[in-house]
Amino acid sequence: MPQHHTLLIVGGGAAGVSVANSMLRQNSGIDIGLIEPSEKHYYQPGFTIIGGGAYTLKETTRNEADLINPKVNWIKDYAESFQPEQNSVTLRSGETVTYDYLVVCPGLQLDWDKIKGLKETLGKNQVSSNYSPDTVEYTWECIQSLQGGVALFTQPTMPIKCAGAPQKIMYLAADRFRKKGILDKFTIEFCNAGPAMFGIPFFAKALEKVVADYGIKKAFNHNLVAIDGPGKTATFETTDSAGNKQLVDKKFDYIHVTPPQSAPDFIKKSPLANAAGWVDVNENTLRHNKYPNIFGLGDATSTPNAKTAAAVRKQVPVVVDNILHLMKNKPAEDKYDGYGSCPLTTSLSTVMLAEFSYAGKVTPSFPLLDPRKNRWIWWWGKTTGFPWLYWHLMIKGYRIDIPHLECYAKKFIKED
Repeated sequence: MPQHHTLLIVGGGAAGVSVANSMLRQNSGIDIGLIEPSEKHYYQPGFTIIGGGAYTLKETTRNEADLINPKVNWIKDYAESFQPEQNSVTLRSGETVTYDYLVVCPGLQLDWDKIKGLKETLGKNQVSSNYSPDTVEYTWECIQSLQGGVALFTQPTMPIKCAGAPQKIMYLAADRFRKKGILDKFTIEFCNAGPAMFGIPFFAKALEKVVADYGIKKAFNHNLVAIDGPGKTATFETTDSAGNKQLVDKKFDYIHVTPPQSAPDFIKKSPLANAAGWVDVNENTLRHNKYPNIFGLGDATSTPNAKTAAAVRKQVPVVVDNILHLMKNKPAEDKYDGYGSCPLTTSLSTVMLAEFSYAGKVTPSFPLLDPRKNRWIWWWGKTTGFPWLYWHLMIKGYRIDIPHLECYAKKFIKED
């Protein structure tokens, strides 16, 4: 007999654990199963500042067992396939689990293999990436040892986890070099497969000033396709204004690589995926467009929002409430507006807090403060406040509603 759960969750990252714990706060008697093979849970927004030397991997790591409510049946296996017509999920072990309601949130897949030669050189030859707990500490090792030369920072085509992360580490490295008095010994270049510094012009213009302050060169429409670590050469596919493509080699002394990313392969080949391979959900209800008892949230869904932990924070109560509505034969509600946040670390003491919703609408939590300004208080948030909220409130299933504190903003946040 396959095991059965009223609510089955695929994925035990920020989204999955938060949904499970939040649901139990709303309905302590509900039967929940959670499919997640990993024993460790990482606070991924902290990876940037690990690479910049302001955090440690230990500070971003917890045991998965310590985060999941003991009432949840933790299934330590991989989801292999979905049979939505039968309300079942098949595990890698071959066992099946059935459900009344399903939540799918397995996160993104890092496609290292899409860059020729990357896997062979990553973690050595001054080639690093903040995008994996296995490689993030090498970034800081490299930055500490550099005394000059060409430093490249790459960004692939969208979507990726936290669209600002590829340039955040660049600013932290540049600030390190400046503080050591060696910034003038570097040629720093941002090689972006996209056409601009950031996808939202409101913030892109402000980031142009940050780039200019550090003397960073920009190479837009440059997509990294191959890397020769021992030869210290990166190959980019470039696209001109007419759409013509060609390959360009760039020499480097150090390179930080952001890998291409996509929905996991088991999602792409499943009946839950749309044509592009993402879990096909309504962007406001987060309910599957074909299967009414299935919901999706987090990075693997088709919603056109920024793929960040801040987005998950807003999505969790929408999913939980809508499942509870369906249990009571009430309609699902259109509550998610696409909110996401990207704390852009522009130095080792300042952050530009970019908040936005669908269609790039700027949605600052503190409207009286210009969100394009670099502030020390958001650096405190990035390194202390936001991690605390994650571990002690969000993951534990509490709802975090940050009101528009317009009347208090100037009192508590000094205009620096």
